[in-house]
Amino acid sequence: MKFNTFSRTAKAVALSLAIGLGTTACYRDYTAAYVYAVSNSSALVNAYAVDFQSGVLTQISGSPFATNLTNASTAIAAPNGKTIYIIGGSQNANVEVMSVGSDGKLFGEATPNLPGSATTPTAAAIDSAGAFLYVAYTFEAGFTPVSPGPGGIAIFPINADGTLGTPTNVNVGFAPVAIATAAPTCTATPAVGTNSAPNCVILGSGSATNNGTSQSFVYVVDAETTETPTTLGVAATPVTVGPPSILGFVENPTTGGLTQIAGTNSVNGFNAGVSPSAIVVDPTGKYVYVTDRAQNEIFGYQIANTTTGALTGLVSSPFATGQFPMAITIEPRGKYVYVANFNSSTVSSYSLTLSNGSLGSTAGSNFATQTGPTCVTVEPALGIYLYTSNFLSGSISGGQLSPNTGALSAVATSFFPSAAQPICLVSVPNGAHASQEVQP
Repeated sequence: MKFNTFSRTAKAVALSLAIGLGTTACYRDYTAAYVYAVSNSSALVNAYAVDFQSGVLTQISGSPFATNLTNASTAIAAPNGKTIYIIGGSQNANVEVMSVGSDGKLFGEATPNLPGSATTPTAAAIDSAGAFLYVAYTFEAGFTPVSPGPGGIAIFPINADGTLGTPTNVNVGFAPVAIATAAPTCTATPAVGTNSAPNCVILGSGSATNNGTSQSFVYVVDAETTETPTTLGVAATPVTVGPPSILGFVENPTTGGLTQIAGTNSVNGFNAGVSPSAIVVDPTGKYVYVTDRAQNEIFGYQIANTTTGALTGLVSSPFATGQFPMAITIEPRGKYVYVANFNSSTVSSYSLTLSNGSLGSTAGSNFATQTGPTCVTVEPALGIYLYTSNFLSGSISGGQLSPNTGALSAVATSFFPSAAQPICLVSVPNGAHASQEVQP
């Protein structure tokens, strides 16, 4: 938001009058965060302000905002909350770059295309440093669900102003449907007889350090046995080309390049159930969770080797969900996990045991949403308000989570209208002051 000289002067006069009259002079912004919901059918973006006391959403001035996309598939926010990226298109796949104003308004910056003949993007992730945007896409030109593969990952460098550089490409499997990045975990230990912290250096592929290692990993869910990506809740005729798997990569923090985890290849990775749909990594970089929409389950994995990124299945896995889980997220503290269930119109909630990665259902699990939730976000400012995009009802549902139990209860107005067919939503804090509320 930009103010001219007159408005700034007027604010100063008003503040002086308030002080003179004995009125509280401290200005408080009651907007904790902003939520953005993207329509699949119109590619409009509804923008909402989150009331910090109630979690109620109010559409901000100018909402909905137009984009240059067709058939938007997902959205993601930069770690600094200053830019959101909306991914869309089927035959002409591209990314809409939109900067976030201080008042929550969106401003279109550019719409770069995915590299080469990439089509049908399905998911996106940004590394913990905010340096690279990874976009998974299902097909190269000429391939379809009945003639599959290869899919791939478009790798965009993120510039200091949030715009995107020239992308590169990595072919991956036959039907990438989800992607997530893991924050680096230091494997070093202090020198014997000292109390000093380990001197951890983030490594790229083939790098080395004298005192410990810290790697960043990228995990891609390759459905391989797949459905038509735009068919939600209605099974299409599958084409079997191999077992679904998680493909793991080591990230080069300088170039964004990806090196396959040892022991896997571009087709066969770590087992991922029957029909995987979404993936998330916990904030500590220890555990990975994948939803299976056919079996109504969550599969859990431990990043067993923090140097290679290799995964091992959790002994307590799998964990039951509602019907047709479509999205999964972990709230900022890393204590609770939430899954949006498309067919049962609920959000399942779980407590996360950090010592072993197991998930336990919380009190009041299976929070009711409106029809067909497809995406779920917990605002990062206070970390207590959760929202889902409801594809079939054209709305956003809101719930408040208990920081002590993780249980969800409906906010004062439990749902909010949006443009038709909201496919996904993201949230960003309202300035740096709000983001300090969340303590791990």
